[in-house]
Parts: sequence; C-alpha cells; structure tokens
Amino acid sequence: MPYPYPVVPETITVHLGAPGESARNVVVPFAQYIKNVASHEIYPTWPESAIRANILAQISYALNRVYTEYYRARGYDFDITSTTRYDQAYVEDGDIFENISRIVDDIFNNYIVRQGSVEPLFAQFCDGVRTRCGGLSQWGSVDLAEEGMTPYEILQYYYGGDINLVMNAPVGGNVASYPGRPLRRGDAGNDVQTLKRQLNRIGKNYPAIPALDDSFVFDEDMEEAVRVFQQIFNLAQDGIVGKATWYKIKQIYNGVKQLSELSSEGLTIPEVQRRYAEDLRLGDSGIDVRTVRFYLAFLGYFLPELPMISLSDDFDQELLDAVYTFQRVYGLPVDGVVGRETWNALQTAYRKVLAELPEDYRQFAGEVYPGRFLVRGDRGEQVALMQERLNQISREDETLPSLVVDGIFGPATQQAVLTLQRQLGFDPTGAVGPVLWSQIITLGEEY
Repeated sequence: MPYPYPVVPETITVHLGAPGESARNVVVPFAQYIKNVASHEIYPTWPESAIRANILAQISYALNRVYTEYYRARGYDFDITSTTRYDQAYVEDGDIFENISRIVDDIFNNYIVRQGSVEPLFAQFCDGVRTRCGGLSQWGSVDLAEEGMTPYEILQYYYGGDINLVMNAPVGGNVASYPGRPLRRGDAGNDVQTLKRQLNRIGKNYPAIPALDDSFVFDEDMEEAVRVFQQIFNLAQDGIVGKATWYKIKQIYNGVKQLSELSSEGLTIPEVQRRYAEDLRLGDSGIDVRTVRFYLAFLGYFLPELPMISLSDDFDQELLDAVYTFQRVYGLPVDGVVGRETWNALQTAYRKVLAELPEDYRQFAGEVYPGRFLVRGDRGEQVALMQERLNQISREDETLPSLVVDGIFGPATQQAVLTLQRQLGFDPTGAVGPVLWSQIITLGEEY
C-alpha cells in the first residue's frame, strides 16, 4: 500500500505511567503490545466477533497516537501511555490469552478509518458500565455479538456507517516525522510542502499567519509565516523550522483538525500526498535523480574517495555505485537507496566542502551552486551571477526580461526565472535549484 497511507510500526514506545509522571519507557513489538492491551481490556470468553471488534478499536487508537505523534509533538519521548486515564491498559510482562494472541496475529495490521480520511480513526472506547463515552462500549459489543453482528457491523454501530477497514497495511519502522535537520529559506522538498499545508490550515484559526502557495520551496513568504507562527506560540522568532517549531506546528495542526478526537476533521489524500519520491533507487529517472547526480558529481570533483560521475536524469549503475560509495564513506546504511538520511547527508557534505574551498577552486560546471534553492528575497554574489547569465540568455531570447544586476532576487528576477522554467519544462516555482542553476550557467556561457 503506497504512501500516503500509514504503516503499522514494528515497535511502539510505551510510557509506564501518566504523561508527566516519572516512569520508564519500554519499546514493545506492536503486535505484542496489542496482545497485552487486549488481554487486560477485554475477556477471552467473549464472542469472537466482540473480541475482534474491540481489538480493531485498540489497534486504531494506538495507530492514531503514533501517526499524529500525539505525545512526541508535546515534547515527550514515547508514543502512548499505559494508563486507561489517558490511553489504554498495558501491563508490563502481563499474561496474554491464547485466543487473543491468535486473533491479534491475524488482524494486527488492520485498522479503522473514516471514509475519505487517511489517518487511523481515534477509536475511543470504554467499558460501557462504569464509564461511558462517545465511542465503543466494550460490554455493549458483547450484546451485539450475541445478537449475531459481525465485527464490522459492531464497529459501524458505535462509530457510524461511514467507516472503512484498512486491511493488511504494510509494516515498517516507527520513523519520526521531523526531517532530522532544521528547514530554512532556500530549502525545498516534501517536508517544506507539508509545512506549508499545515500552516495554511492553522491560519484559518489564526488569521495573522499569511497564506502560502502549495509549492515545495521554502521562500521568503514562508519564512515570514513561520516567524508569525513562532510569535503567536512563544517560540524563538528566527523563521527557521527546527525540531521545536516542527513539532509545535504539528501539535497545533492536529489540534485544529481534531485528529485525535472522534469528531476529527480528517486528513484527505491530497492533503498528505507527497509530490516527490521518498526514495530514489536503481531504475528511477527525472529531475530528482539529476539533483542527486549533481551533488555527487560535485563531491566527486573534490573528494578523491568518491567517483566522478556524469550528469543525467537516470539512476543507472554508475549512480548506484556512487551512492554505495558515498554511503560507505559517510557511515550510512549501504543500501544504494537515496532516502531522507542519504539526502540530508549529501546536502550536509556539499555545504561543508563548499565552505572549505579556497576562492580559486570555487568553480564546477561553470560556477558553484550555492547548496540550497535560491528564492525571492535572497541577496549576494550568486544572485548577481545568475542575473548576469539570465541577461546573456535574454539576448537570444526576447521573452526573458533584461535585469538590473544588483544581487537582489526581487520580483523581476523571479519573473525571469519563472519564464525560463516554463520554457525548459520545469515546475514554475520561481526558485532556482541545482538543476536549473546548471542550465542557467551553461546556457548563459553558450550565449
């Protein structure tokens, strides 16, 4: 099942107490966690339909906590607590009933969703005798099962007719959403686009936050929106999305969307769909691959332990060998796949090499790319160089405006970039990434 659907984590971190209580965390295989919870929430003698309905609710509840990073977004280092006051019962080293274990093995990677939504339903439940809630009644589910209802019918009875069951969801690592490095003006990618969508939704409740486009580039407007958000929520107003700002945005976004409530507004596929591949591997092609090749070609030019490679759009054997070497040199898992960790390491290595180069070596493919997207509001020598090259191109292409070479990425420069992007078949973002930079430098030299 491809992204954007959630994966079932291999493990879940349980806090053995209330959220603010000093207690140990234990890391438990997810299926084992559900077996433990079910064995302490319900009875093995209940009708199997009731047992299955309750277990599906428990799975969905736990997955909602993991998917929304409910506790991690609040600064905690766990996924869920062990107390029924906040979550569901978990007893360390507690007994597990054989029939419950068998059922969990069968359905641990199935969960409930609201129709049209992606996130696992916050499937609230209670015993229905001592406590009552808006979700499933555990003892009530027994009565319904004895009347002949199936597990799905029982869940519909309590959560509504507009629910679906996701079956056989993939199992994967419990990976934090934070990309592992601060995001700032000039960065680009799926994580930036996710932040823009979240800030736009938060802005409906906090209108002081300016609306943003849906592009994948961290531009001047986004920097301002981040500063306003930071001001509203008492964070350092630097316009940079570090870990604290990332998780505060996620916490507030989850809150305004009510993602951890039965009345959730819900997440639709377009809201969470990522525009670019999470992983690049042998056989892939396109702009993303060319960007990776750009960085590796640059690094290979200055670092003898890395091979020299050509620039193209194809993830071929040459690139695979270069990725293997890079991963080995930089202490990464050597799998030949360019995922988030390898991508971050590439950019970090590039910026480090670039910063250490003497001035007379700062040339590669004409001129050195600055190591991040150039966007409106940027200033400096590289912007001036880009303006010079754009002016050289405009002498042969009258559709490009003539620019004042002042080193300021203003509206006129952005318009020239947009025009060139459309002509070259790039996404018209108005920002200059490594591949477009190479084209501007190369074309400018030719003209």
